[in-house]
Amino acid sequence: MRAKDIYVQPGYLFRRMHQLSTAAFGVLKANEPITPVQFAALLTIRDNPGTDATRVASAIRFDRTTIGHVLGRLEAKGLIIRTEGSLDKRTKQLRITAKGSELLDNAGPRVGEVADVLLAPLSNAERAELMRLLRILDDAATQREEAGTKTDTDGA
Repeated sequence: MRAKDIYVQPGYLFRRMHQLSTAAFGVLKANEPITPVQFAALLTIRDNPGTDATRVASAIRFDRTTIGHVLGRLEAKGLIIRTEGSLDKRTKQLRITAKGSELLDNAGPRVGEVADVLLAPLSNAERAELMRLLRILDDAATQREEAGTKTDTDGA
């Protein structure tokens, strides 16, 4: 393999698209800077009040050992609160704050703009096909994870 060959490898192209996606998501910086992972976690917490870190990690397909750092940043920004679980004091229940809800209300409608920016070079048919193929890959990865096959999803 030669250096130029890397540019046609799926891993390289996925990493590059991830960079572009994260940069495009940066335009959502409403009142508070937030990453795509933080945004997904915040949505999950809002929609599942009292959930815990393990369930958030599972819902957004994120590494369980890293989700604590994500939640810590959300808590430090005042977007969520963590309280002791009623049945298990070691498990922290998560709830969104008014500030977190306001951020989602302001930034949420703009998420579609990120997709429009990323997919702008594609026709509607190409967009639909790309999304169909990405869902196939995501479904297969989810099935492997659920079957116990370890995959690294923390992006490190």
